[in-house]
Amino acid sequence: MQDQWNRRGFVVGALCGFGSLIAAGLGLPSLRYLLRAPEGSGNTEWIDAGDLADIEPDSPTELALTHRRTDGWKVLTERVSAWVVKNPDGEVTAFSPRCTHLGCAYRWAGAKHEFVCPCHASRFAITGKVLGGPAPRPLDRYEVRVEGNRVWLKPPKAPEAAHS
Repeated sequence: MQDQWNRRGFVVGALCGFGSLIAAGLGLPSLRYLLRAPEGSGNTEWIDAGDLADIEPDSPTELALTHRRTDGWKVLTERVSAWVVKNPDGEVTAFSPRCTHLGCAYRWAGAKHEFVCPCHASRFAITGKVLGGPAPRPLDRYEVRVEGNRVWLKPPKAPEAAHS
């Protein structure tokens, strides 16, 4: 009779041990996932936009940029663009490449000296201000930082396109 209790105790103990190992194997990574925030979330990186001398005053320049962004646990390499304007006094402004109406890509119409969206005829001044059309607000701006001769951009936090 004593043999049966020892075997039974061993089997019960082994099952409890294996169950504990399985629970720890699944539970600890789950707790780590839930309690620890991902590192570097979001779009907080500054992007090197190039040399300030390459940007002509009062002539918007569309720049294609590449940067790495961390989204949760995933690292993405993205291509983004921006319209960069250098004023005659040297101040630099950068705009998102998307119209604030429905997110279409707009272009610079040099002859008219304004940005024009081909989708619904929104028009914007060189300062980003709405001149006409259905666009509800001025162009979204990138934060700009000039260090020495380098221009650095930080993408806007707000969504680039308002959906109406």
